[in-house]
Amino acid sequence: MKVLVVGSGGREHAVIKKLKENPRVSQIFAAPGNGGIAEDAVTVDIAATDIGAMVDFAVKNGVDYCVVTPDDPLVLGMVDAMEEKGIACFGPRKNAAIIEGSKVFSKNLMKKYGIPTAAYESFDKCEDALRYLETAPEKTVIKADGLALGKGVIIAETRDEAKAAVISMMRDKKFGKSGERIVIEEFLSGPEISVLAFTDGKTVKPMVSSMDHKRAGDNDTGLNTGGMGTVAPNPFYTESVAETCMRTIFLPTVDAMNREGRTFKGCLYFGLMLTSNGPKVIEYNCRFGDPETQVVLPLLKSDLFTVMQAVTAGTLSETPVEFENGAACCVVMVSRGYPVSYEKGFGITIPESLKDKVYVAGAKKENGRLLSSGGRVLGVTAVADTLPAAVKQAYANVAMIHFKNAFFRTDIGKRAMTAEEK
Repeated sequence: MKVLVVGSGGREHAVIKKLKENPRVSQIFAAPGNGGIAEDAVTVDIAATDIGAMVDFAVKNGVDYCVVTPDDPLVLGMVDAMEEKGIACFGPRKNAAIIEGSKVFSKNLMKKYGIPTAAYESFDKCEDALRYLETAPEKTVIKADGLALGKGVIIAETRDEAKAAVISMMRDKKFGKSGERIVIEEFLSGPEISVLAFTDGKTVKPMVSSMDHKRAGDNDTGLNTGGMGTVAPNPFYTESVAETCMRTIFLPTVDAMNREGRTFKGCLYFGLMLTSNGPKVIEYNCRFGDPETQVVLPLLKSDLFTVMQAVTAGTLSETPVEFENGAACCVVMVSRGYPVSYEKGFGITIPESLKDKVYVAGAKKENGRLLSSGGRVLGVTAVADTLPAAVKQAYANVAMIHFKNAFFRTDIGKRAMTAEEK
């Protein structure tokens, strides 16, 4: 079968490497892909958001199955367009992808169906939001309603910071149309947990939990990024917490979407916080997380393509989804200066022995050489029987990879290992 994977990052590289394990997959196209992905798939120079061109390519090249991984094309309706041409897809249709595409929609959904989340108010006028902040708690979370490349969330420590965030989003249009409406939430505290889940709109099968590290510097300092690394499983996600999440969050969310006529089929990402009052939803994503995918999929024992097809066909309840008992760690190597400004175009040296353990995110191929071309350049993953062993091996792998101005956090997994010891 010919499979098309839409996207260009480390997440897509992880998906492609896993899909290659199925002998029924005869060819994989990646659009647009990147220089590293080109080692594992045929890259096609089509923007992930160019729905018309993507559908035309799929039809002309006899694509049998399409995996749409980034948020933008899902929210724009790429799955709908592919299905209209008879091409089966993994990913939610446009009316279900709104669960990530609009923070206001997802917060209202949780409120309507009693799904635990932070208290909030939504605003479409800057003056109303600023007036609300006069009496709001000192520490708040300001969120742009629409997609903002993972940067549309600001944790404001003071009212002045909150006001500045509101003005930058609503008046200065920092995130364009995405910030025309905003959500102001109460600040929650507790360990964060990421759980990706396969769902066909009826059955929910969670993947192994993970812990992301979003700040640029060690000890969670510096600016928020798309993710500097991740580990799995998350030690805070105990069996008891998992049971509570399934009962109060996972199944109720899928049921709520069905009740709204927005059946969700694909990968539903639950960003959770374990508060003193139990787990609560921080955010939903309508797709695989990045870089969570780079630790979750290496632990998947079941065949990914088989599971994806079961999601599409609505037969997930009959399909095993099993994971290894070990642990995984992914250290993200970035260009120094990320996420603000950085230089590109430096040669990347990866030992042949590590090619299967590296997911390329921001690199291009030029004259046979792999060159850095983005902020997040590589995700370097290791799997082991224990988390400390996985972390140790991941950093040993990082030490063997080189490119100019490379930077990475040195404490990925530290928080999780400390929690395991308690």
